[in-house]
Amino acid sequence: MAVIVDEGRLLLIRRAAAEGDLLWALPGGIVEPGETARQAAVREAFEETGLTVEAVRQLGERVHPDTGRRIAYVACTPLTGTAHAASPREVAAVAWVPPAEILQYVPRGLYPPVQTYLEQ
Repeated sequence: MAVIVDEGRLLLIRRAAAEGDLLWALPGGIVEPGETARQAAVREAFEETGLTVEAVRQLGERVHPDTGRRIAYVACTPLTGTAHAASPREVAAVAWVPPAEILQYVPRGLYPPVQTYLEQ
């Protein structure tokens, strides 16, 4: 998952189709063969949001409690582009969310290392 922060706001995507209770999420997807988590985060960020980003560092990994998928969280810095729903099949909308509004989008809160990164 690409953890993209700009001016203190976190970029979230609204999935075109909800995954269980999950509607809003970080940009991300499957790590393709021969790809690292960092490379996948950069690729998925571009495919889903149209942003060119730079992977800065990996924040952590876990098995997501709702999906059962192994997720790697990668801090990314936006370089060029304007965030938009670049893949309408997967993404219905994007939002730059200030920290005080995160729970409106992600009711269970963020993965703790992502929350810590956002607060820095």
